[in-house]
Amino acid sequence: MMHCRQNAQTNEKAGVAISFDDHFINEWFALRPIFQKYNAKVTFFVTCPDSLTADEVSKLKTLQSDGHEIGFHGTIHGKSTELIMAGPENYKKIELAPGLSYMAKAGFNPTSYAHPGGNHNDQVDSVLLASGFKILRDVAISRRKIMGFQMYALAPRLMPWIYYDFDSERIVDALLIDEDSGLTEAEMKEALEKAKTDNKALMLFGHEPLYGKPKNGEYGFDVPFLEQILKEADRQKLKFYTMSELADTK
Repeated sequence: MMHCRQNAQTNEKAGVAISFDDHFINEWFALRPIFQKYNAKVTFFVTCPDSLTADEVSKLKTLQSDGHEIGFHGTIHGKSTELIMAGPENYKKIELAPGLSYMAKAGFNPTSYAHPGGNHNDQVDSVLLASGFKILRDVAISRRKIMGFQMYALAPRLMPWIYYDFDSERIVDALLIDEDSGLTEAEMKEALEKAKTDNKALMLFGHEPLYGKPKNGEYGFDVPFLEQILKEADRQKLKFYTMSELADTK
C-alpha cells in the first residue's frame, strides 16, 4: 500500500518586523521596558548621525545589546532622487559616506537602510545595494488625507506588499503606524492574523513615540497603540524580526 505524505502548512516563520525612523533616540530608549515586556526586537533607523551625543550613542548601544538593530536613514535625510541626478558619486558623497563614517566612529555598522521620506528610484536602490545594505525599506500608507478629506483607504490585509515572503527580497515596504495613518487596533489584529496564517512577516514603522494627540508639528505613533500591537503579536506567538534578519531568513 502506498502512503502519501501531505505537507501541512506551518507558520514557523510568521512574525512582525517593526522599525522606527529619524532621530528620536531618547524617546525610543524610553520604550525599552515595553519591548522587554513582550520580548520584542525592532530596528531603529537613525538619520543625521553627526549630531549624536555621547549619551545617545550609549543608549543606542544598550538597545543594540538588547537585540535591536541600528539601521541607517541617511546623512542629511535628503531627497535621494534629486541628489542622484548629479551622479551616483555625488549622492554617495552627500547622503551616504559622511553618515556611515559617523556611525562607524560611534561603533555601528548598519546593514539595513530606510529611504528618507520614502523617496528613491532604481538607480538609488542600485547604489545602496552595491554599498552593502542587505535590505532597503520603503514606505506604505493605508490612508491619506488631503485638505482634510480622505482620498485613499486600503485595509492592511489587502496590501500584500507589506508582508515579507522570506524570499530574499531586498527592497520592501513597511506600513506606517503613525497617528495620521488612521489605523485601528482591529485592523492591526487582522493584519497580524494574516501574517500568522500565511507564514509571513508583517512590516510596520513609525517615528516619534507620542503619549497623546500630535501637536506643534509632532509626527509619530501612539505608544499605547504600539503596545497593543506588541501584545497581540505576543499573544499570537509571532516572531519579532529586525529588518536585516528578514533578509537573512530563508
